[in-house]
Parts: sequence; structure tokens; C-alpha cells
Amino acid sequence: MPRRAWLGWISTLLYLPLLYGLGWLTVQPAVAWGLLDGWRADQIALLGTALAFVLLLLTLPRRLRTVWGEPRPWRTLGVAVGWATGLRSLLRGLIKALLLLVVVAGVLLFSGQARWSGGLTPAEAINAVALILGVGFAEELVFRGWLWGELSQRLGGGPLGDQRALLTQAVVFSLAHTRFNLGLVPMAGLLVGLWLLGLALGLQRRADGGSLWGAVGLHGGLVGGWFSLLAGPLQIQSTVPLWLAGPGGADPNPIGGLLGWAGLGFLLWVRRRWFWSWPGSVT
Repeated sequence: MPRRAWLGWISTLLYLPLLYGLGWLTVQPAVAWGLLDGWRADQIALLGTALAFVLLLLTLPRRLRTVWGEPRPWRTLGVAVGWATGLRSLLRGLIKALLLLVVVAGVLLFSGQARWSGGLTPAEAINAVALILGVGFAEELVFRGWLWGELSQRLGGGPLGDQRALLTQAVVFSLAHTRFNLGLVPMAGLLVGLWLLGLALGLQRRADGGSLWGAVGLHGGLVGGWFSLLAGPLQIQSTVPLWLAGPGGADPNPIGGLLGWAGLGFLLWVRRRWFWSWPGSVT
């Protein structure tokens, strides 16, 4: 591989870890000076992650201009697509997330593995909305925005490079989210389910003509919606089969079980025409 290509791969591999490290280092003086006394370790880590994301927002446009040669970085990433297009894509993604959650919850209820009770407090509802918009946007900007485009360039560019990047970004997304302390079978279930989700989110962006907001709605809707269900309305039995609802017992992750696989597999089948389609606006 030419020296320039190696340097490009090193730049890609180090970009996010360096930003995360800078976010962590930025928090440490506040910890040392006692400004964050009373904060839990996970809250401090979350603050460092939030600062790293701010650094990403500040540096990403310049990276796209210098490394990708893109004069309109936010347009290329699928963020700046116009209010009407963005809102339409976001709603389509949210509707798909809602339908998937209805199917999962419905099967659990009708099979006797869960019961419906209670509701959401205002604080829980606000938290759910924050998850939909915050987690959905942040992760989609990283994986279906920056990473997909970066991999497409490193893997040859054009339709073939983009197709390789579609599959690879789903693998990276899966590995980044899988919990490796669950045991072999639960871990394998999550790896497969997360890979399917990564593909479904990629095809969602393709179907939306490059707009990132449909993937934001689908991803954020699944995360925020599932949190909302488990926070009150849906009480799941601790004995629910792992193969059905995924690992976690009474707090399962359905992505790692048959319900999640089936729902995502159906979504991929619906979007199958976009698997080999390469609209130039994606990257």
C-alpha cells in the first residue's frame, strides 16, 4: 500500500480516539480542583464524551474540506438538507422505529412474557426525547455520516467503495456497541443484531437520498422508545427467554434476540432495492 494510503488510514483510525482523549483530558482539571465533587464516575465520563462531541462538531467541517475535498461538509454529511426534507426523513424514521417497537412489545405481551402497567413521568418523557434527538443525531453523524464517507474513500471510492463502506460501517457499529462480558451466545446475538441495525440505518439514509435525518429518527426512536417502554408501561418477566427478547432478563436488549432480528430483517427486505443502489448524494 502506498505511503500516502497508510497515512490516510492512520488518520481515520486516530481521529475519533484523539477527540475522545481530548474530551477526557479537558474534564480532568475540573475533577482535580474538586469542581465535580458529588458527580458519579459515569456522569464525569458522559461529560468528557459530550466535550469530545463538541470537538467533533468543530473539527469535522475542516476535515471534510481538507481530506475529502468537499466544499459543503454539512450537506455532504446529510445534515444540511433543508427543513422540509429533513423533517420528512426524520418522521419516516420515527414511524419505522415505532412500528418495530409495537411488534416487539406486542409479541411479549401476547406471549405472557410482559404486562402493561403504569406510565411515564414528565422527567422520563423528557429523557426519552433527549435520547431520540441526542443519541440518534450524535451516533448517526459518527457512523452513517463521517465513518461511512471516510471508509468509502479509503476503500476505493465510487459505487464499489461505497458498497464496501456500507458493510464495513455496520461491522464497526456492531463491535462498538456489543458488550463482551455477556458470554459467547448473548454476545453473538448482539453482534448479529447490531450489524443488521447498522445496515438498516445505512439503507435508510440511501432511501432518503443522502439525508441523515431518517437514520436519526430510526436509531433515536428505537433507543428512546425502548427506554420509554421499560421505564414504566412495559413490565417484562425476568424469565423471558434470551433467544426471544435478547440478553438482559427483565431489562433486555431486543436487538440480540429473535424479535429484533426478525424486525430488522423485515426492514432490510423492505429496503432491499437500496442495497445495491448508489445515489451519488450519499457521500
